Amino acid sequence: MRSTSSTIRTRRAARTAAAVAAGALALSLTACGGSDDDKTSGGKSSGSTDSGSTLTLPKLNGQSLEVAAVWTGGEQANFKKVLAEFEKRTGAKVTFVPAQDPIINFLGSKIAGGQPPDVALLPQPGAIRQAVEKNWAKPLGAEAQAQLAKNYSQGWQDIGKVDGKPYGVYYKAANKSLIWYNAQVFENAGASEPKTWKDLLTTAQTVYDSGVTPISVGGADGWTLTDWFENVYLSQAGPEKYDQLAQHKIKWTDPSVKDALTTLAQIWGKKDYLAGGPNGALQTEFPVSVTQTFTGGDQPKAGMVYEGDFAQVNIGETKAKVGTDAKAFPFPAVGSAAPVVSGGDAAVVLKDSKAAQALVTFLASPDAATIQARLGGYLSPNKNVPESAYPNDVQRKIAKALIASGDDFRFDMSDQAPQAFGGTPGKGEWKALQDFLKNPADVAGTQARLEKDAAAAYGG
Repeated sequence: MRSTSSTIRTRRAARTAAAVAAGALALSLTACGGSDDDKTSGGKSSGSTDSGSTLTLPKLNGQSLEVAAVWTGGEQANFKKVLAEFEKRTGAKVTFVPAQDPIINFLGSKIAGGQPPDVALLPQPGAIRQAVEKNWAKPLGAEAQAQLAKNYSQGWQDIGKVDGKPYGVYYKAANKSLIWYNAQVFENAGASEPKTWKDLLTTAQTVYDSGVTPISVGGADGWTLTDWFENVYLSQAGPEKYDQLAQHKIKWTDPSVKDALTTLAQIWGKKDYLAGGPNGALQTEFPVSVTQTFTGGDQPKAGMVYEGDFAQVNIGETKAKVGTDAKAFPFPAVGSAAPVVSGGDAAVVLKDSKAAQALVTFLASPDAATIQARLGGYLSPNKNVPESAYPNDVQRKIAKALIASGDDFRFDMSDQAPQAFGGTPGKGEWKALQDFLKNPADVAGTQARLEKDAAAAYGG
């Protein structure tokens, strides 16, 4: 399996302006926004849109669909409200099927059993390619393609293609270059938002000196650790090296990887900086890494937690309010520019039918995305979703920065990789970085393990 199409590789090789989006994010990310209940929809219900869309969907009375995704908790509940609107408009019955990572393995077992879902939300471009190569995925129909052309930048369209043919609708995006912090902890400590990695180390020490552990890490989920690495690597090594490593055109034994791991060890190697220490971090799943940063009053288990905009869903499970109690700053610059790493989930048709094509067409429209945008903890790459749909100022700033960046972004590196290397619990990059979190002194050994697993997954 290859990571991306040649079109994307060529396009990304020319990108050097990640700092543009980072600068946009820096504009008042921490301004006081309303709570998640502060809807700016002019009194409309969460199921309505103000996008001006004239999308017409077919009547599908009596037809049933299954949609599979790995989303749980609030993300799953909010997506089900989008599916409910599709049901209301078409008369179809849609069932959400909870999937497990790695989703390709999950889908393989369903397909082998003769029960594939009609549509699946795939979190990696590599998974889309693998689904195509296995003859599972079906090309997008004309209506879905028309919505893509109308609502998405060329870059987001291209990521969903395999060998130039469109298969995926990127329904959900993520800005994975944010660090969320407990505002009360920062105020008590006299800590300020860092702009550089050196500043981040200073801020962490300031928080530590105030009596609060600085950083929460969800190390039980290996993907969070790959995101840490990618932000450090993109900023420190630069976009060209990032693209080369993403395609395995340079080896993981390259000196640039050594530099990034050594930098990460400046935080991961300080046991007192991590909530629960390395062993505790390795037993902490991502949702808990977020919630434990915003519970416990002014003595939470940590003052900061790194992850994307979607962390707002988990913050919403606490009493903290985004924009006042919970604030965010862009991932600090390690090199000359702050990193901007994006991720996303693409809807792919597995059972071609009028109903399945209608659903992916709906998901490609601003109608669907606007519904979930209003519910919080969600970011759409659809440029025609109104900013006013997002429920607080922080979310609106993040969404505006994503759309303003156009095609100037880098997609999550591990999501571009073959799933065996970049997307499987207990294996490949996830496992190697979990081992590194446990023993950050072993830079060379970590590089060797990463290269061995990458070489096997990429085919040499």
